[in-house]
Amino acid sequence: MTTNSSPQLWLYDTTLRDGTQREGLSVSIEDKLRIAKRLDQLGIPFIEGGWPGANPKDVQFFWQLQENPLKQAEIVAFCSTRRPNCTAATEPMLQDILAAGTRWVTIFGKSWDLHVTTGLKTTLEENLAMISDTIEYLRSQGRRIIYDAEHWFDGYKHNRDYALQTLEAAIASGAEWLVLCDTNGGTLPHEISQIVQDVIRVTAEWGMGHGEWGMGKESTQSPMPNTSLREAAPTATLGDATRTLSTSAQSPMPQIGIHTHNDSEMAVANAMAAVMAGAKMVQGTINGYGERCGNANLCSLIPNLQLKAGYSCITEDQLTQLTEASRFVSEVVNLAPDEHAPFVGRSAFAHKGGIHVSAVERNPLTYEHIQPEQVGNSRRIVISEQSGLSNVLAKARSFGIELDQQKAEAREILQRLKDLESEGFQFEAAEASFVLLMHEALGDRQKFFEVKGFQVHCDLIEGKETSNALATVKVAVEGKNILEAAEGNGPVAALDAALRKALVNFYPQIATFDLTDYKVRILNGHTGTAAKTRVLVESGNGRQRWTTVGVSTNILAASYQAVVEGLEYGLLLQSQAETVLKASS
Repeated sequence: MTTNSSPQLWLYDTTLRDGTQREGLSVSIEDKLRIAKRLDQLGIPFIEGGWPGANPKDVQFFWQLQENPLKQAEIVAFCSTRRPNCTAATEPMLQDILAAGTRWVTIFGKSWDLHVTTGLKTTLEENLAMISDTIEYLRSQGRRIIYDAEHWFDGYKHNRDYALQTLEAAIASGAEWLVLCDTNGGTLPHEISQIVQDVIRVTAEWGMGHGEWGMGKESTQSPMPNTSLREAAPTATLGDATRTLSTSAQSPMPQIGIHTHNDSEMAVANAMAAVMAGAKMVQGTINGYGERCGNANLCSLIPNLQLKAGYSCITEDQLTQLTEASRFVSEVVNLAPDEHAPFVGRSAFAHKGGIHVSAVERNPLTYEHIQPEQVGNSRRIVISEQSGLSNVLAKARSFGIELDQQKAEAREILQRLKDLESEGFQFEAAEASFVLLMHEALGDRQKFFEVKGFQVHCDLIEGKETSNALATVKVAVEGKNILEAAEGNGPVAALDAALRKALVNFYPQIATFDLTDYKVRILNGHTGTAAKTRVLVESGNGRQRWTTVGVSTNILAASYQAVVEGLEYGLLLQSQAETVLKASS
């Protein structure tokens, strides 16, 4: 828990650059702008926007943020040091960095001698000159510098003296932050801790020996983002790349940051270890997105650092937006959210075992390490064949149904649940079907309609990738038999369309229902085409989403069950909303 005296920790998000290097992840300019604004609302102080000049998308991104700046966050441009054997002033890519118009620039340079001689194919001395020249030039143009020491930990372990020389060059040239990068993701927490402590000790000794570092003789700026300094921010535009901007003095000693990758499943632990050793900045991505195995996950780091380690990262109100922000980003980048992610996953505070549920009902501390509401999540009671009566009672209560554990209905629901799950049904992922099951057992399930039967006909035409399907349904509504037919690009789509067509005149709200997801699972594949199939259908009405389940050896019959219950549950929600509205008026 943070207090007014909690030590400040600075968050640096690199989702828009490092995160987009994840395989299968691609974003548009509009996507990047939406994510940047959401991170700004979350209170992230540094947001790395990309590498201006590397592609037209990033150029446009920085240009649009000049026109419509973020409210509190510092947008940061990212770039490498200049190339070997040239000067920073004549390096074209640095002109693109200046044109981005950001106050802060992150420059990455080589720390590992192997990368200098093999990757850059230059000398160790020239690499030091590249670091110094690049930072000095950008400082002369009014930029504040974060120096990312690429492959720092590997470089340190192979050649400590040279790795430290690269940091010394960055400090002497005016870098305000030194970010130590575990680029290959192979370092362990105890190594991170030892090396960070060594760097802090050595840089402190340098500071005593050199007096004041950087370009200025007096310290007039903190190495932190400061909204009061916005009036002095760079104002160069894309058409004015070489404009020289005013600069102010450098803080005498840089701060240490940490940037970790997850190749050894240690990114979060390594970042925590670095902070405990004295690092003041943590770089990471939302949901841990990144190349190969990903980066340090800010959705885990922020609550761990703030709620458990006592650091001040964002406000408590902003922390309650963390789950929503995680899901927002996953939605924008079109990746399914990790349901089992710590803190923000749908299952992070889900309880399935009967003994667990009973204990959590009495005191959540028994099986929850924090209150889910602190990160904007919620507790869930999962219904499955492993459930006890406590699960059923708790789940019913969450849907406004009060069951008496002394009466037969509660145990009947539990037994029915276990019987159906033994047949292949899965209610932990289909809570809408479970609600209908409870109402059935209680004898108050509303009969909005009754399907008398259906037929589906498919035309498979050789040479065509898609097939046409025609579904005919017979439905009884309010004592009337309705026969309707509809076409679709597949049998399930045709069946769904026919049902809606038959019902919409009686229930116009069905027009607002959407089938948003459809999943099929073969339960006993060893039986071949005679295997039992489970179908999960997710539906929505623009405000809520719900999932229903069907099981059968006939995939169309299983789909029919799930689609019909999806429509029925949507109508139940509408009916309940109308009842509440009438009661309040």
